[in-house]
Amino acid sequence: MAQESTRTQISSRADRPLSFKVEDFSVPQGTEEEWRFTPIERIEDFFAEKAAGAGPTVQVSGDARYEIVDRTDARLGHLQAPEDRTGAMAWASFDVAHVVTLEADRQYPDENVITVSGESGKDVAGMHVLIDAQNFSEGTVVINHVGSARLAEGVEVSVGAGAHLTLVSIQDWDDDAAHTLSNRIRIERDGTLRHIVVTLGGDIVRVTTSVEYAAPGGSVDLLGAYFVDEKQHLEHRLFVDHNQPHCRSNATYKGALQGQDAHSVWVGDVLIRPSAEGTDTYELNRNLVLTEGARADSVPNLEIETGEIEGAGHASATGRFDDEQLFYLKSRGIPEDEGRRLVVRGFFAELINKIGVESVQNKLMDAIEDELSLTMGREND
Repeated sequence: MAQESTRTQISSRADRPLSFKVEDFSVPQGTEEEWRFTPIERIEDFFAEKAAGAGPTVQVSGDARYEIVDRTDARLGHLQAPEDRTGAMAWASFDVAHVVTLEADRQYPDENVITVSGESGKDVAGMHVLIDAQNFSEGTVVINHVGSARLAEGVEVSVGAGAHLTLVSIQDWDDDAAHTLSNRIRIERDGTLRHIVVTLGGDIVRVTTSVEYAAPGGSVDLLGAYFVDEKQHLEHRLFVDHNQPHCRSNATYKGALQGQDAHSVWVGDVLIRPSAEGTDTYELNRNLVLTEGARADSVPNLEIETGEIEGAGHASATGRFDDEQLFYLKSRGIPEDEGRRLVVRGFFAELINKIGVESVQNKLMDAIEDELSLTMGREND
């Protein structure tokens, strides 16, 4: 089941270690490819064999079926196994899991919201969530993380045949929070997933998202937005395993950074296996650096093992705030503060319009406005 994890160099993402057992993963030293950007000294307690802290408070609203089950529930643990030590530790540490089910052949017009509220605590807590979109269901699930916590979380996502699921994960933590999140996704025949990650708060947040297909015809859009402030470390890692023919994936992540030692990491891995004829995939990452002292690392990787595909590509760019755009707006009589806001809004606009969930779009725009107001305040001091 689990592969050896003692190797520090993996030539292909297909060879990455997978296991539910913490002991199958060595303690990261920071030299491993999957950990080289992460300030591991800030999350050393996430590498223990089991979390010691009490879990966060969970509240759920909406029409989807919600259950709290123990870890022996037969529905848990049948998708992908964790791919790193923090994911395995999250699996080992929960006593109960939260299961949200979109029932087969049913449409859910309203959002189903899971609010995860952390309370100030020094110990790491473990948590597990299963989102089960059964065959030909259609609906939206939002997982909103707020408060203060040190949380290792696993989220399993099953998209049934012909199902249409929109899943939103919002990390809106307090400034002192630390969060590792392992999203493990499987898409059945002709299933469609729109997966949206919005990361705004926390001291350090590391989100890994892995997608695999169980049958042909699956489709996934991976959308992400993040705003990194002073001393924050926000990290997003994607892996799309095209292991079935005639599936598609599209990833678009955009982030803005401001403040000393603000650091973002985006790693996008796409593997097209020999059996995945007819694959159509593209990934894009853009970063806008608003101030000196911020750093963005962006690493797209595309591994193709068959030439019989519809298309495959990737793009990545990181740039500073465009003073020429600002000059143009000022020359048209627009004040500098408003001009800066317009440039940043324009940077995020296309992505925000793709989200398609009004409450999330509004939340993201409000957060951008708040961050820009903070920037203006610093510059005016």
